[in-house]
Amino acid sequence: MPLRLPVRRTTSIDLGSIRSAADQAFSRTAGAPLVGGNAVRILRDATENYPVWEAAIDAATATIHMEMYIIHRDSVGRRFIERLARKAREGVAVRVIYDWFGCGLGPLRGLFTPLLAAGGEVRTFNPPSLSSTLGWLRRNHRKLLTVDGRVAFVSGLCIGQAWEGEPARGRQPWRDTGVEIIGPAVSHAEASFAESWYLAGGAPFPDPPHASEIPAAGSVNLRLIPTEPFTANMLRMDLLVGTIARRSLWLTDAYFIGTGPYLEALTRAARDGVDVRLLLPRDSDVGWIVPVSRALYRPLLEAGVRIFEWNGTMIHAKTAVADARWARIGSTNLNLNSWIGNWELDVAIEDPGVAQTLAAHFEEDLARATEVVLESRRRRPVAAGRPRRRYRSSRRVVRTVAGVGRSLGAAVSGNRELENEEIKPITIVALLLAALAVVGFVAPWLLAWPAALIAAWIALTFLAEAWQVWRRSRR
Repeated sequence: MPLRLPVRRTTSIDLGSIRSAADQAFSRTAGAPLVGGNAVRILRDATENYPVWEAAIDAATATIHMEMYIIHRDSVGRRFIERLARKAREGVAVRVIYDWFGCGLGPLRGLFTPLLAAGGEVRTFNPPSLSSTLGWLRRNHRKLLTVDGRVAFVSGLCIGQAWEGEPARGRQPWRDTGVEIIGPAVSHAEASFAESWYLAGGAPFPDPPHASEIPAAGSVNLRLIPTEPFTANMLRMDLLVGTIARRSLWLTDAYFIGTGPYLEALTRAARDGVDVRLLLPRDSDVGWIVPVSRALYRPLLEAGVRIFEWNGTMIHAKTAVADARWARIGSTNLNLNSWIGNWELDVAIEDPGVAQTLAAHFEEDLARATEVVLESRRRRPVAAGRPRRRYRSSRRVVRTVAGVGRSLGAAVSGNRELENEEIKPITIVALLLAALAVVGFVAPWLLAWPAALIAAWIALTFLAEAWQVWRRSRR
């Protein structure tokens, strides 16, 4: 007689345990807790963001903290600096962090002089230094403004004329998205700024109120996600969302160069029936980004991902909305530099109302975009109103390698046919290598001297760092 083992029958599902596990997964992935009791407002473009920022600055009574990748030395940038200087003269503690690379020569040409003269504090983030070999190449790409510890603005917008546009010169405003937060999560924004201020060498200032000390202002749950180089918090979060999305995943990005794992997550979601859509720029302020992005289109399109290109001047937003229940807004682009190389700041919002608003904005944006489709006969991407580019079929397409590295790997190893979109980057690299070869034969010192200078620079930075460690140990 066969042995019968008792079977435990499950009559109900512990939804509380499932929700707890999901919250734990998101918290560990993002490295940020879920904070409730917030009021959230999505702001589109400079026409909605800038006036609200300026009104908050004008109403400040205690502190204004700004962490901004770019503040251009144009009429818009000077307008904001003058407004900050006015508040500093009124006794408000104004602290500004700017990225030395993002702001370029503006600070050297006196961009922050009025603010400094008024008593404001300005810190440069991660400038070139002997104590860091190549660490100064990492960027602070965050866009954050907090006022009086009561309101925070997180966005993809920097401060400059491009975001307002120049109608007289026929330049439309850049399309971008930000979010206003009021409630307990503002404490996390202040803490994020304080850490950046410390890293930039700023003097300590009083700690902001703890989240538990700030009264609820609404019912929205969110996570404020500050990322640092090599933490990859947002990469893990984006992969997780791409994995668990059940109905829809709509993405807007300015500089899309998805990694192999992320491209695979999007293609698998699309093949599983998820409505995956990408809204990307047709033209970019970083010219080489668009051709590299287009080199990734075909495997995505073949999997069922829908791709749209923005018809305006530039789409600079970095947003995601999944299943009309989860949304992300911030500074992180869908590329390795943002995911791993930069300091970034994003808000992940778990609220159907906010997510549905962002989804409605996405659908409105599609009315100003052109969809890229595959021709049925040759299976090649075609965008209406644009010159058609021929894509040769490939028998062994390496679908998990992105960007120029994907093309170079194929050219070197010969494991697949190159496509027409990859001719340009391969040709450029070939010409550069040929030029280096000619220089090496004709004037080898032109290569040897830079190599020697780089070696000397690295040696000096190592010695400087060792000296600093030794001095600390002596203390």
